[in-house]
Amino acid sequence: MARSLCEKITPFLVMEVLEKAQELERSGKRVIHLEIGQPDFPAPECVSEAAVKAIRDGKTAYTHSMGIWPLREAIAAYYADEYGVNVPPGRIMVTGGTSPAMLLLFSALCEAGDRVIMPSPTYACYDSFVQHAGALPLRVPAREKAGFQLEPAAVKNALTPDTRALLVNSPSNPAGSLVSRETLAALASLGPMLVSDEIYHGLVYEGKAVSALEVTDDCCVLDGFSKRYAMTGWRLGWLVAPARLIPTLQILQQNFFISAGSVAQWAGLAALAEAKPDVARMAAEYDARRRLLIAGLRELGFGVNSSPAGAFYVLADARHLLQPGEKPDSLKLAFDILEKALVGLAPGIDFGQEAEGYLRFSYASSRENITEALERLRRYQERR
Repeated sequence: MARSLCEKITPFLVMEVLEKAQELERSGKRVIHLEIGQPDFPAPECVSEAAVKAIRDGKTAYTHSMGIWPLREAIAAYYADEYGVNVPPGRIMVTGGTSPAMLLLFSALCEAGDRVIMPSPTYACYDSFVQHAGALPLRVPAREKAGFQLEPAAVKNALTPDTRALLVNSPSNPAGSLVSRETLAALASLGPMLVSDEIYHGLVYEGKAVSALEVTDDCCVLDGFSKRYAMTGWRLGWLVAPARLIPTLQILQQNFFISAGSVAQWAGLAALAEAKPDVARMAAEYDARRRLLIAGLRELGFGVNSSPAGAFYVLADARHLLQPGEKPDSLKLAFDILEKALVGLAPGIDFGQEAEGYLRFSYASSRENITEALERLRRYQERR
């Protein structure tokens, strides 16, 4: 059975684009990478200093499976300060990134054959986490004018007796859109567990991100340090869950991961305590890149019908590049642009059928790189 579950997991297409780009780079070509969500900033200095101190102080052993208590307390304080909600540290589990948290969460929530509703398009790997737990991802088509986010009426029509969870991501990958408080409250009222991936909170340029914990205490929230603190390689995240799920989640963590990395946890504590100015500086630069990229894409004819409000992605309609009678094939287009323009982009189909014909552009790269990428795309379009 385990083998059949694993065989259902499909390739992460953006990684295939990246790996092809790396082949081109090994041959001496310069590729501009706009395909991956990898911040180009170093981790804040306070984070690195805390990590070095932890190593020197010998804090390199296994920690409590739920995470070191000071970090869990700091995360609880973060929710109180940022959202005005009370989350006891006992409901917080520190993990080696949000990916392990999702593996554990869906294993705890779901039985074989259960369904997890999510929008289409959405982050490509969500399906894999759900399938690995033996459950079935149910993609509900999301409209562009709704920011490619779930709408309560569409979800209600898709509900089945075996629906165990509704998965939302705000700000979203790939569209950078926000879910409103009203929508979150309506989704939470439908019955299945609301699972909210909030990894891009802190990187919002229009409006304000709302945590699912602001509308219901009975939800699961995923967050971490990778994006807003530029700590992707530190592999540190957390999960907030209802108290009734914590014993199961803790047992799973003990068995499969033991604990998150000790040094990364002490570094994360410093990030929460000291790195807010660094986050503000990075967010301001992302916003400048966002505006530069959106204006450039629109000038080239790409459809950006609503500005992304957060994260560092633009999901742009690329169907103006189709030849008469040609069907959209975003994967083929992404590889063609990579090979001929040396610009790495994520194919829309990686995120769901509703994004076929689109390309996702990441602005987690410098303004200089974005400007050069736009110029390469202009020349590519002229040749095409």
